[in-house]
Amino acid sequence: MNPRVKALAISGLRWALGLVVLWESVHFALSAAGAHQFAETGLPQWIRPALGGSEAVAAILFLAPAVSLVGGYALLVIFAIAVCVHFLHGRYEVGALIVYGMAVIACMAHRNGEWVEARHDR
Repeated sequence: MNPRVKALAISGLRWALGLVVLWESVHFALSAAGAHQFAETGLPQWIRPALGGSEAVAAILFLAPAVSLVGGYALLVIFAIAVCVHFLHGRYEVGALIVYGMAVIACMAHRNGEWVEARHDR
């Protein structure tokens, strides 16, 4: 594949993912529908804005090139926590979270137009 097309594809994926996650996290943290849905979990209500707010901050960091790795790792941790919370409450529809996580990993592996390779020198 053409390197320019590959770089554009990864950049487009990063922006699409970051903006979608930002939108969904703000909606989860601030909307009445998010509050109603979260109330069914039985968890304290302060957790919803804390999770949604931290996810929004991580998404913003993920979109900023200088700190995209920090944001990426933060998003992966938040997605893992969300999967655990879903599983603990018997809700197994976590496919979107898994796809989001893999997209974050793909974007983190391909930074600045180059694939990041693991070093094998010891």
